[in-house]
Parts: sequence; C-alpha cells; structure tokens
Amino acid sequence: MKISLVLSGGGARGYIHIGVIEELKKYGFEIVSISGTSMGAVIGGIEACGKLDEYKKWITSLDFLDLFKFYKPPFKLDSNKIFKKLSDIIGNYKIEELPIKYTAVATDLTTKKEVWFQRGNLLTAMKASSAIPGVFEPVKINNRILVDGGVLNLMPVAPVMSDMSDLIIAVNLYSDRNVLDIKLPKDIKKKQTIFEEVWNRIFSEKEDIVDKSINLMMETIFRYRCAEYTPDIEIKVPQKIAKWYDFHRSLELIEYGKFFAREAIENARKEDIISENK
Repeated sequence: MKISLVLSGGGARGYIHIGVIEELKKYGFEIVSISGTSMGAVIGGIEACGKLDEYKKWITSLDFLDLFKFYKPPFKLDSNKIFKKLSDIIGNYKIEELPIKYTAVATDLTTKKEVWFQRGNLLTAMKASSAIPGVFEPVKINNRILVDGGVLNLMPVAPVMSDMSDLIIAVNLYSDRNVLDIKLPKDIKKKQTIFEEVWNRIFSEKEDIVDKSINLMMETIFRYRCAEYTPDIEIKVPQKIAKWYDFHRSLELIEYGKFFAREAIENARKEDIISENK
C-alpha cells in the first residue's frame, strides 16, 4: 500500500518519526511522498534521500560529550554545526531529484505566508523549515526571511492531498493524550538513566520558559490548522513525552515511535480503514 507521510514539528520529539517510519515499513507500507515541518522536515528529508539508517546510527551512538559539541554558550544549539554534520551524512541533493516526493514547510516573515520547498537544495529547505525563532538563526533567501514552518503550519497535510497514494498518515507530536510507559530494552534504559540526571541539571531551569513559550505557540496554531485537512490515519503522540530540547533521548523516543505506529495501524485495521492483508 502506497502512503503519503506527514511529519509534524516538535524538536527532539521528532526522533519519534524515525521509529514510526521503521514500523510502517515493517507493515509493508511504501512511502511515496513526505511533507514535514521543522524536525519533521529534517527527518522526512533524510528518509527521502535514503539516509535514515545512517542518521539513526549516528544519533544513537552519541555520548554526552558528543552532544555538547553541537551547543554554544549559553547552551543553545548551533545550527551551523548540526547542518554541517547532516551534509556529511546525506550529501548534496536537490529536492526534485529525490526518489520520494518531498515538501518542507517554512514560514516567510516578510510576506507572513507559508513557503513550500518542493525544488532546490534539500539541506537549505530542511534548515529553513527547522529555524525555531529564538533558538536558530533564520534562513535568508533573496528578500525572504525564513523561519520554522510550525509558526504557521505545524502538521502540513495540504502538500500531499493530491499525491497518488492510498492513504495519508500523519504523525502528530502535540497530542494531549496521556504519556504511556513502554518496556524499553535494558541497554537503552541504562544509557537513558545516565544521560537524564546530568541533562536535567543543565537544561530544565535554563530552558523552561523557552520550552513553555514554544509549546504554547505550537499548540494554539495546531488547533486552528488541524480542521483544514484531515489525514486518513493520525498517529497521536503525547506532547508531554519529551521536551523539545531532549535530544539525549534518541534511543527511547525511537522506540516510542515504533509503539505508537503499531497502535495506530492496529486501530485502523479494527476500524476497517485498512484491511489485514494490506
């Protein structure tokens, strides 16, 4: 079954998209188009050029000191270092040459409109779509000042509405559902415990206001835009499962992605949205 995949923004919660994609492939779904905002555009772009396994191997191998190489005082992410590493991993692609149709959504502060990247440099599109205001520098192209697509459209279903696919599956990282405890492999749980104590000491107090402000903005916009276009299947992930800056939790969040994807697909089968043999 061919699917169009819509990946919402959510900062570090975007690692959940990796687990979702892996699980969808296990079920035999073929991803023919991807639309993403912010971290959804980043993960979607990496998948579209066939480099997701390599990217996953890198992020899950990072130790605490490795992560800090991508921060600059006072504990802010350095987008230039991040995208230099991404360039090393995925190379130089043009969107129109990707094997999977791809759209990255950014926001133009000059015209106050959405910008859909469907042609041009892939890394530029990813960087513009994920330029969180106050966290990353905006991307300037000609007279445009481009920032995070989530400022106007957190889960961009519209770009895939006309695609030749059987289903539209969207991953919503801003659900208000309760956080579920899932059983994690022992090695993942051990690494997570080591990271957590130090990470929270450094970031919880310093970034709390930023985190709350970003989440409030995203929630409000999401509520207004959600009714415009409805996917066939929505994978709902609790917003409170992680903060946007919890990039040390990649292993755990990927496992959560697999869990929520399985849950959504099995529910869709029960509701006859998809059949057992698809």
